[in-house]
Amino acid sequence: MQIEYRDGLLFTSIEIVYQGRSKLIDNMVIDTGAVKTLISQNVVEDINLRVEMGDHIVTYYGIGGKEHAFTKKLDSIKLGSFQLREYEIDFSGMDYEGINGLLGLDILLDAGLVLDLDKLEMYRSGPK
Repeated sequence: MQIEYRDGLLFTSIEIVYQGRSKLIDNMVIDTGAVKTLISQNVVEDINLRVEMGDHIVTYYGIGGKEHAFTKKLDSIKLGSFQLREYEIDFSGMDYEGINGLLGLDILLDAGLVLDLDKLEMYRSGPK
């Protein structure tokens, strides 16, 4: 899968499926410093993915301070031709211009992804 180097960051796209509704999310920053993947809740409201009573709430601490997020179990996440099923992802009110989320180490490791920075490609290292 092709990745894009822009403004000093690496970008990719992922597709999520929640309760049978799918959404392609562009402008995901590949962030090897993020333990968990985090997606802006603003980009998924159109598939009725929003915080509800009983959702697990988590707090993140980083350079920008403290931020709260809620966790949802997705039907699946697709990265190119690879798919993770029944995967939990965090969603927050993050509002950074041109960035819809962070693709963190949780997915990168679970999918066995390799970042080839010479070719600006991301691919699976082999069967998992």
